[in-house]
Amino acid sequence: MQFTSFSQKKDLYVLSVIGEDRVGIVSEVTQFLFKKGFNIVDIEQSVIHSQFTMVLLIQPLRPRFHLSQLRAGLNPLAQKLEMKITVTPLHEFKGLRLAETKRPYVLTILGTDRPGVVASLSSMFARHHCNIERIKMIARGELLAMEMSVDLRNAHFPDLRKEISEAAKKIQMDIVAQPEHLFKKRKKVIVFDMDSTIVDGEIIDKMAKAAGVGEKVAAITERGMRGGIDFKRSLQTRVSLLKGLQIKSLEPIVRTLKLTKGSEELVAALKEMGFRVALISGGFTYFTDILKKRLGFDYAFGNELEIQHGRLTGGVKGEIIDARRKAEIMDEICEKEGITRDEVVAVGDGSNDRIMLANAGLGIAFNAKEILKKVADGAITREHMKGVLYCLGITELDLRK
Repeated sequence: MQFTSFSQKKDLYVLSVIGEDRVGIVSEVTQFLFKKGFNIVDIEQSVIHSQFTMVLLIQPLRPRFHLSQLRAGLNPLAQKLEMKITVTPLHEFKGLRLAETKRPYVLTILGTDRPGVVASLSSMFARHHCNIERIKMIARGELLAMEMSVDLRNAHFPDLRKEISEAAKKIQMDIVAQPEHLFKKRKKVIVFDMDSTIVDGEIIDKMAKAAGVGEKVAAITERGMRGGIDFKRSLQTRVSLLKGLQIKSLEPIVRTLKLTKGSEELVAALKEMGFRVALISGGFTYFTDILKKRLGFDYAFGNELEIQHGRLTGGVKGEIIDARRKAEIMDEICEKEGITRDEVVAVGDGSNDRIMLANAGLGIAFNAKEILKKVADGAITREHMKGVLYCLGITELDLRK
């Protein structure tokens, strides 16, 4: 049954059931309501450490309904189930936040377990008059992962996002916040940046060392990652400094290429679970092609170095993959896979990833610069690459299975 506004209805009632969990409670209560002529408009039920809680929003379908009759019928049911069952007219019920007025978000909190995490976050939300509706642990051990469902109510999200970021630093945890409807939207494609995301460090800096211009290139790279210089101009300048570098000089870089801790395992797990995985880099096809074969990426994109007589010319072939082009490639993958942006996760670390992350259903700033954190749904540090899985609602139990 659909209502334009619950608050306009006078014949809605809140039924709550609380007590020790046992088999058959939901069946007994819902069958009772069906036989008595009630429609269940909304329902929420949970079990935490054997404590059963269920709240239902119900509406009588028969005329001449009397609340006293329903209460009289519920008393023997409560005794039979050994539960506390109460029913209250909706307009008298103070504890219900109607779904139509909520702004539900899901926070994924990652890190090493430490005292004060929940206390710190709950204090922050209380200051913004947000309501924490559910907290559950989804992983323990070396990496703790926790999900927190929060009704933001009337909070100003840009201000709240800034405080969430500050709170994450204070409690030394990573936090990713997603609107609940996007969190529940099944993701099908995950797009990664390459340098300082899948790969530990910037490959072009290693190339520059081999060319004897390491410090010059590294300085430009760092400035570009922070958004201090246009990416196209930055790349063209750096590649020009590599002019004359022999292509065979790249072979030792490939042999010693170090992947970010956990990235290989993460990609393998995503592939196993049926995700399509893409690599979109402002780096070079020489390396993206190798990583595609090594890790099994379904897609890999990069800039193509211009080579003559076995040496770099200092130029790049074709259109340079900058922030705008990365976002366009992500859209092209969506079109090919027949999905929307909401079904994509994007993971990157620098300014060049900002449009891609902002457009994706879930944008994760990985060990990122501040310019990227401002548009991302949250940030994950280098030690917590596995946390990408938990941000998708995947639990430790799912991974073990």
